[in-house]
Amino acid sequence: MSTEPAAAQALLIAAQERLVTELTLIELLVTLGIVAVLASIVVPSAQLVQQRQKEQELRLALRDIRQALDAYKRASDEGRVEKEAGATGYPPSLEMLAAGVEDRRSPKREKIHFIRRIPRDPFHTDPEVPATQTWGLRAYASEAVDPRPGDNVYDVHTLSNAKGLNGIALRDW
Repeated sequence: MSTEPAAAQALLIAAQERLVTELTLIELLVTLGIVAVLASIVVPSAQLVQQRQKEQELRLALRDIRQALDAYKRASDEGRVEKEAGATGYPPSLEMLAAGVEDRRSPKREKIHFIRRIPRDPFHTDPEVPATQTWGLRAYASEAVDPRPGDNVYDVHTLSNAKGLNGIALRDW
């Protein structure tokens, strides 16, 4: 008679252990499901933040380069930068904006620098390419709808074919 209660107790203990194991597995699956749902919400949000940050960097880089191009043109129009007759007054390359040019009005012939450094296009994927080559160039003689390089740099644009969050192609910014 003493073996029957012991056997029943052993069966009860085994059933409880199996129930605890099954509950732990179910709890684990529910937890994994919750984590998967949260990750599916966070990942697109993180991608959106990254895209927004790259677009902001692009806006700032375009503004800085365009301001430097305008400053070069102003200096050329004022006679501070040497230019050939009939030239547009825009620099022949982006490198000249950072390298500087001789100020013709300065008695010491000091250099005028229009930008500290040429920023990289944040959408250019190859880090080995120099910053000046990450941009698409537009010469003064080319049309805005079909920008082409030429003997001067009138404007710059990204080489990326992506669209911005606003739906406008980044090349058209």
